[in-house]
Order: sequence, then C-alpha cells, then structure tokens
Amino acid sequence: MREGHQGTGPGAITPDGCAVELYARLPVGEEPEIVAAAIPAGAHLLELGSGVGRITHPLLDRGFRVTAVDESQQMLDRVTGARTVCSPIESLDLGETFAAVLLASFLVHAGDAAVRRALLATCRRHLAKGGVLVIQREGEDYHTRLPRERVDPGGFTLRILSSEPVGDGVHSVRAEYEFPDATWSQTFRARPLTREQFESALAEEGLAVDRYLTEDRIWVRVVAAD
Repeated sequence: MREGHQGTGPGAITPDGCAVELYARLPVGEEPEIVAAAIPAGAHLLELGSGVGRITHPLLDRGFRVTAVDESQQMLDRVTGARTVCSPIESLDLGETFAAVLLASFLVHAGDAAVRRALLATCRRHLAKGGVLVIQREGEDYHTRLPRERVDPGGFTLRILSSEPVGDGVHSVRAEYEFPDATWSQTFRARPLTREQFESALAEEGLAVDRYLTEDRIWVRVVAAD
C-alpha cells in the first residue's frame, strides 16, 4: 500500500486503495471522446494508470493502439486487446516513444512532489518528437466543495467526504463508492495545484500546456516545451 493510502471493499485492493471488483463497475464517461479528439487519429497511445481499461477499451474501439500500464496486475488482468505492462509509472522506462501519452485519474496531483516529478518525467521520456500528452487535473474546487455527493446513472453513489490538510500542502482525501450490494471506501493523498503551480510543475520536466481542452480546465493537452 502506498503511504497515506488505504482502501476497503470486496476482493483485491490496489496499492493506492482501489477495490478492483468495484472499480471495474465504474461506467465510461466522456473521457474517451476528450482524449480521442486531442491526439492524432490512430495513434499508438501510452496510457499510464490504465486500471481495468475503462478508457482503454473505448479508444481501441476507435482505432487507436494502446499500451496500458498499471502497477496492479489484478487491474491489468481485465484489460483486453491492448499490450499491457505491470509497473509503477514513476519507474517505467520502455525504451520507446509514443505519439500520444495519457496521464488521467488526477495522478498529476500525487501527494509526494518527488513522485509527481517522476510521473511527469516518465511522460516526457516516452513522448515522441511532435507527440502530445493528455493530462486530467483536479477541478479548482475539488478540496473546498465538501462534502459532496453524486448519484451516477451507472447505479452507484460517489461521495467525497473530506479533504484534510496533513502538512506541506498535501491533503488526505476520503472517498466512498456505494453500490446496491457493496461499498468501497478509499483514502488517498493529493496535492492541490493552482493553474500556475500546475504549469510550473510541467515546465520543471520540459513540458508546456498546448491548450486546455475543457472549460473547467480539468483536461489539458500538453507538449514538449522545446
């Protein structure tokens, strides 16, 4: 288990506190459309933190090739049609580059700044010349509009219960996913980043915002700074 992370629920629990069985039930949202519109058609995509393939499979259906990376083999066992690699993202070095790289699930907000730098370094290391990186970042009110609840048409209720500062700009976040027959709770650490802090973190690793893809600036198209 990663430091500061915890999870409860049925079946296997990943190092960041996800209950694999219930995570696999989460429905596909608008993410595949956003990613597909931001990267070259038919590109070979490196998806960092693919989980069970919630975004992977729709992108495969749209004609993209995907190399899916996750540190949980139990997650990757549910991915079909893609090349899979079981590895922590921050230490990944495949010795190849990709026309597109995806870092979703708010991973850029890793509580440990050294881990965040390593994640972005992995993105930069695997980005081909002229390639694009798509990042999902937190909404600007993610840690202040609390508690909040969303009832999903997919049949579950998501609650973000709390976000408590634990020092050095890091928050401990507690979330709960309630299904009719089971509940998954997750505690994880996240570092809120203003727009300026986010762009500065990119610059530290030789990356720059190309454009924000959504009005709320949660989805971002990033390129090499050079």
